[in-house]
Amino acid sequence: MTKSVTVTYALWAIGGPLGLHHLYLGRDSHALLWMLTLGGFGVGWAREFFRIPAYVGEANRETEGGLRDRRRHPVARPPPVSVARFAGQISVGIYFGTVALIGLNSLSFFYLIVLPLCVGAGVHLVSSVGEQTTDLHKTLIACVITSPIFYGSTISPLPISIAASVTASQHRRFKTHPPSGSQQELGPRLYRLALVWLAFSAPLGYSIFHNTTATLYYLSDCVAALLEMFWFFPWLRSVVEYFLLLPYRILGAFTGWGPSEESWRKVLEILLTERSQREREALHMLSVNKDASMEEITRSYRELVKVWHPDHNPGSKMEEAQKMFIQIQEAYETLLRGQKPDHRNK
Repeated sequence: MTKSVTVTYALWAIGGPLGLHHLYLGRDSHALLWMLTLGGFGVGWAREFFRIPAYVGEANRETEGGLRDRRRHPVARPPPVSVARFAGQISVGIYFGTVALIGLNSLSFFYLIVLPLCVGAGVHLVSSVGEQTTDLHKTLIACVITSPIFYGSTISPLPISIAASVTASQHRRFKTHPPSGSQQELGPRLYRLALVWLAFSAPLGYSIFHNTTATLYYLSDCVAALLEMFWFFPWLRSVVEYFLLLPYRILGAFTGWGPSEESWRKVLEILLTERSQREREALHMLSVNKDASMEEITRSYRELVKVWHPDHNPGSKMEEAQKMFIQIQEAYETLLRGQKPDHRNK
C-alpha cells in the first residue's frame, strides 16, 4: 500500500517522539529508537521535518520491490558516511550504558559483559535505522574488548560507545532483506516492540522506584525527627507544623480543593507514631531502655555485633546470625537518627 506524505506528517506531529510515523512507514528499528529515546532526545524528531518526504519515497520504493532487486544485485559499495548517524550511535550507546549503570550495576560481571552488551545494542540500533545495517558481532566484540580497560569507571560508556561506533561505521552496508515492518501484520510488530521496550524500561523503572521509596522513607524520618526536636517547646513545634503545612495552604488557596487540614495533621502524627514504634523496636533489639545514653547504646550494639557476627556462627547457625546481624545494624542506625541532642552530649 502506497504511503502518504500527509498522513506521515500528521503522525509526526501527533506522536513523532514515540515513532508513530516510522511505525506507519514500516521502519520498526527507527520507531523503536524513537520510543526509547523520545525522538532522539527531541533533536532527531525536529530534524525529521525536512526528511519525511525522503522517508515516504523510500517506503514506497520498498513496497514496489526495490529491495528485491537489491537482493538479486547487491550493492558492492558501502553506504556513504553520515556524521549525524555516527553522532547518534555514540549518543545512544552512552545513553544505553548510562541506563545500565543505573538499573543493572548490581549484576555479576557487569563491567565485563552486561555494560558492553548494552552499549553495543544501542549503537547497533542506530546503525540499523533505514536502509543501512552493520555487523552486530564485530560491534559487540569491540565493546567487550574495550570495557575491561575502563573497568569500574563511571565514564566507561563513552569510550565503549566510541569504539563500537567506529567499528559499526567501518562495517556499514546496505540491508539485503526487507525491513521488519514492510511485509508483516501490525499486531506481531507491536508485540515485538512492546517486549523490547519492557526489557529496556523494567530495570530502570525498578531502580527509580526503589530509590524513590528509600528517599520517601528518608524524608519521613527527617520530618518526624524535625518535629520531635521541639517536643519540649509545644508552641515552637506548632510553628514548624504551620510551615510544613504552608505549601498545602497555598495550593488550596489557588485551587479551592483539597483534603482538610486535619487530614494533613494526621499524616504528621502518623509519621511521629511510626517513628516512635521503630525506635521502641530498636531499643528492644539492642536490649537498652528508653533513657539509655548514646554510649550505652553503642556499647550494647558492639557486644551484640560480636555475638551475632556471621564469622562467629559457622554452620547451621550462619543464616540466623546473618538475619540478626542485619537487624542489629538497622536498629542501631534507627537510634542514631533519633537521638535527641541531650542524649548525644551525655
